[in-house]
Amino acid sequence: MKKILPALTLAVLFACPAAFAQIDDKEKDEGFVQIFNAADLNDFSYDPNVWSIKDKIIVGQTAAEGPAKLKYNTFLIWKGEPVEDFVMRFDIKVSKSGNSGLQYRSWVLPDPPYRVNGYQADFDGSHNHSGIMYAEGFGGILCQRGKESVIEAGRKSRTVNEFAASADLKQKLKTEDWNSYEVTAEGFTFTHKINGEVMSITKDDDLSGRKAGGILAFQAHAGPPMTVEIKNIRLKRIKKSSEVQ
Repeated sequence: MKKILPALTLAVLFACPAAFAQIDDKEKDEGFVQIFNAADLNDFSYDPNVWSIKDKIIVGQTAAEGPAKLKYNTFLIWKGEPVEDFVMRFDIKVSKSGNSGLQYRSWVLPDPPYRVNGYQADFDGSHNHSGIMYAEGFGGILCQRGKESVIEAGRKSRTVNEFAASADLKQKLKTEDWNSYEVTAEGFTFTHKINGEVMSITKDDDLSGRKAGGILAFQAHAGPPMTVEIKNIRLKRIKKSSEVQ
C-alpha cells in the first residue's frame, strides 16, 4: 500500500526546503561535497560561547557583555585537510551591524585561540564591504567590489579593471536575509560571487607573500553585538596551485 505523508509533514517539507537542503545531485556529479553535516560542529574548532547549531544552521552570536563579548575577531575553523584550489558555495545571513566572511588559504595563529589570518571573502550586514577581497592580518582591503585587482610585491594592491559600479552590485544583495556566496580560488586568481553576480576578482602576483593553500574558517567580528548564520556549505577541490605555471 502506498504510504501517504500527513498533510502537516508535507507542509513543513515544502515550506522549509532550505533548512534541509545541503547538496543536490547536480553538485555531487560536479564533485562538490558538504563539509557541514547540519547536525553538529564536530568538524570545526571554535569558541562555544559564540558558535552553535540552531535548526540545522550554524549560528555565530556575540554580545555586549559576558563570555560572548569579543575582544578580537574569532573564527569557526574547519578541521579538514588544507585546501588549495577550490570552489566553495554557502548561504549566509548577517545582522545589520555584523561583519563576517569566509577565510581561505589561511592559517591559525598560536595565540589567542581561534584566531585566523589569510584571504577573506568579506560579507557584512550593511553590505558596505560584501564581496570584496579582504586579507585578515595579510594586507587589509586588496580588491574593492566591482573591481579586478592585482596584488604586487609587499602586499600592495593595484586596480586593473572596473567591471561594475559597487552601488549597482550592492542592489543585488539582500539585507538581513539569505545570500548565496561562491568563492573560487584557482591558481592565484580569486573570484567572489554573491547571488550569481561577480563581486571582485583578485590576482595575487606577490611571489614571496602569496599563499598556495591553507585552512577554511568563518568569522565573527569584534565590535557591536552581531549574528551570522551559515548553511549549505559545499566544497569542490580542483587542481592544485602547485600545478599552475
